[in-house]
Amino acid sequence: MSDEASDTDASSPAGGNARPYSVSELAFALKRTLEDAYGFVRLRGELSKVTHHSNGHVYLTLKDDRAAIDGVVWKGQVRGLSIRPEQGLEVIVTGKITTYPQGSRYQIVIETMEAAGVGALLAQLEKLKARLAAEGLFAPERKKPLPAMPSVVGVITSPTGAVIRDILHRIRDRWPCHVIVWPVVVQGDAAPGQVCAAIRGFCGLDPAGPVPRPDVLIVARGGGSVEDLWPFNDETLARTVAECPIPLISAVGHETDTTLIDFVSDRRAPTPTAAAEIATPVLAELKGLVGDYGARMHRCGGRMVEDRRSRVAHADRALKRVPDLVELAGQRFDIVSGRLGAGLARNAAAHERDLVRVASRLSPLLLQRPQRVQADRLEALSARLGPCMDRRLERLSERLEALSKLYASADPDRPLKRGFARVTRADGSLVREGAGLASGEAVSIKFGDDVTREAVIDGAGGSPSPRPAPKPKPKSEAPLQGDLF
Repeated sequence: MSDEASDTDASSPAGGNARPYSVSELAFALKRTLEDAYGFVRLRGELSKVTHHSNGHVYLTLKDDRAAIDGVVWKGQVRGLSIRPEQGLEVIVTGKITTYPQGSRYQIVIETMEAAGVGALLAQLEKLKARLAAEGLFAPERKKPLPAMPSVVGVITSPTGAVIRDILHRIRDRWPCHVIVWPVVVQGDAAPGQVCAAIRGFCGLDPAGPVPRPDVLIVARGGGSVEDLWPFNDETLARTVAECPIPLISAVGHETDTTLIDFVSDRRAPTPTAAAEIATPVLAELKGLVGDYGARMHRCGGRMVEDRRSRVAHADRALKRVPDLVELAGQRFDIVSGRLGAGLARNAAAHERDLVRVASRLSPLLLQRPQRVQADRLEALSARLGPCMDRRLERLSERLEALSKLYASADPDRPLKRGFARVTRADGSLVREGAGLASGEAVSIKFGDDVTREAVIDGAGGSPSPRPAPKPKPKSEAPLQGDLF
């Protein structure tokens, strides 16, 4: 009875023996319980309230017709998702159930996400296709023409399987050229990234490098289900194909299969074999065409020669005989040459008569009279010009003498002849006052004999120091005078 009583007291509200939980302890205990019990959960539902946060996380809600659960995809998992979370998309997700202690609610941390069915995949593809079409990636004017005769063909496909063998066999039969194969996987999550890397790798090749840059690219894969071909509906791959500077042919699946890169590529082929046929011409057909052109050219040349020959024959019949033309011209030449001698004689006689008529009027007096007039005029001008020149020379001589005297009076070296000296500084400026010279300053002194001496100013200026008295000249000894006493 005592044990039952004690239990009753402990469980009663009035019992104070039970340790109270803190709110945090209870919240995290529930969190651990849910994560242990539901560490791996696979859910199917419709996405709603999808929010792509600026930090890279994705917050969403999974719902069906009777319930809803919040979900989150951390930034590190978003890049690994096979599809992009969008509003209204039905998906199957895997993850673990946990709680959000600050809000007292539970949620699922999503690790993988896939579309729930083909219909959902196609709906997502249609939305992406409409967005890319609005950006102009499907416009016909941006598609590049294929080269008529490529020398290098680049193939992006799986190195195993029938696709690469069919392409190589078809190119070898039609147009033997250099084929470069870039091996990639063509199915699974890694396929879009490898195909993008292959396209960028081909575009980055140096045309003059050891590995030549292809003139045309072929992205090929065999047929399969929608899920198998889904990597070629990747948005990043579509944009890479659209930005590729090399003409690209998409050959993914069979003729009835359509993927996103078919719309952005420069040319779509129904099959990989058809892609090889589109990319290359037929060498035998080109040889036959060249031969046909050669035969047509020879036939045209022959017809042209025959036409010219017929025209020459018709012209020959219309023209006179050559001897007739030469004989007529010879006859005209004989007539003219016979008349030429008499005509020259008459012309010479006429010029002789004109010369005699003019010569009778010419005499030496006609030339001497103007010569005498010009000599008289020259003599008169000389008589008038002589005195004028003498007076002008006299005035100029006087002026030159006055200028010479003025020059001599203004000569700066003239005072030097009278015992003065000119002092200049090192920069060539003239020293006008002794007070302006500093102690230790170098000067130049020029004397009247054109000798220049260098000097250094000593002392701080002031009254000049007394000049030492000149030494008396030694007197010449006079002859001794005798003493009178």
